[in-house]
Amino acid sequence: MPKSVSPARLALAAAGVTVVLWASAFVSIRSAGAAYSPGALALGRLLAGALVLGAVLLVRREGLPPRAAWPGILVSGLLWFGVYMVVLNWGEQEVDAGTAAMLVNVGPLLIALLGARFLGERMGPRLLAGMAVSFAGAVAVGLSMSGEDGHASVLGVGLCLLAAVAYAGGVVAQKPALAHASALQVTAFGCAIGAAACLPFAGQLVAEASRAPLSATANMVYLGVFPTALAFTTWAYALARTTAGRMGATTYAVPALVVLMAWALLGELPGALTLAGGALCLAGVAVSRSRPRASAPPAPGPDAGRKEAAGERHR
Repeated sequence: MPKSVSPARLALAAAGVTVVLWASAFVSIRSAGAAYSPGALALGRLLAGALVLGAVLLVRREGLPPRAAWPGILVSGLLWFGVYMVVLNWGEQEVDAGTAAMLVNVGPLLIALLGARFLGERMGPRLLAGMAVSFAGAVAVGLSMSGEDGHASVLGVGLCLLAAVAYAGGVVAQKPALAHASALQVTAFGCAIGAAACLPFAGQLVAEASRAPLSATANMVYLGVFPTALAFTTWAYALARTTAGRMGATTYAVPALVVLMAWALLGELPGALTLAGGALCLAGVAVSRSRPRASAPPAPGPDAGRKEAAGERHR
């Protein structure tokens, strides 16, 4: 019989699905953001995600989460699904893509610090070293994407930093909720809370959808179904099985994947600095997720056999 896949490998595969879909979101946001304002795009994305997740909940007959999970779901829904998505969409209209990438990638560092402070997680040397390498790679990617025509307003920098804080706070709040509810429940109700928080943008969404090109609306729906409904669920599944710090470090693979997808889908040929930065991001993720090898027991000495035989005679 084939051996069953270990939970650790399943969690790693789930994290891989998440980072690939989140990387693809940057390409879709570029298209949808040309026709939709930040709030309307966030609301449309969250509504699409909430509908899909709600349907899956009904099929699986998973009811309401336990009461103990609601504080984490509420906070993560407001911060990560609500504030983060609106503020990031807005910030990317005020700063160039490279600056936004560098600022938002402060998030994993904040996750590790908040996880150590509020969740009691240990910040081991491999995690810290891997995050340092990945952050250097993210900075390199950001610098390579910030051309001479790049711009960065004070408002845009503040919005991107606020997005990073909201992202980190949402992840740390979500972790305890996963001890009481399933990944699907935490994601579905968090998405619904985020959509409810974005309802003030409903008028903008209706008005902009009536004149937006079909491609922009299709990208908005894609963002809701895949990078939101599916990717946030696989994220929650993996987060329930590892620390918040290690999961945050995993997202440093996103900039490298964005570079590859922009190359393949948009024909944007990356430069040497971009490729080097992407390689550093991936190397840092590998270091942060690696585990120290178990030390081997000391080899028996040349007289070990004689000592053991002598011990047997004395018994």
